[in-house]
Amino acid sequence: MSRYDEFKKEMLSDPEVKKEYDSLAPEFDIIQAMVNARKEQHLTQKELSERTGITQADISRIENGTRNPSLEMLKRLAKGMGMQLRLEFIPGAQDKKV
Repeated sequence: MSRYDEFKKEMLSDPEVKKEYDSLAPEFDIIQAMVNARKEQHLTQKELSERTGITQADISRIENGTRNPSLEMLKRLAKGMGMQLRLEFIPGAQDKKV
């Protein structure tokens, strides 16, 4: 197990940290899906920028989690990769009020 994995496991043993980590999962899922799609097509951020008109800096910010893209921007990114954007609402655990 890597030092990072050990650190992550230790941090997630704290219920407050785990709750916050879990609340960010949808954002991380979107980022990971975008990065995976771009890399599967062997596209650089610059090439995707040229296809979409979105600056390479903004694509980088989205991928590193410091910029939240709009729905319109996500659609442009998907189109630039020859894909369609699909969002889903799926059943999940209900938030428990304490």
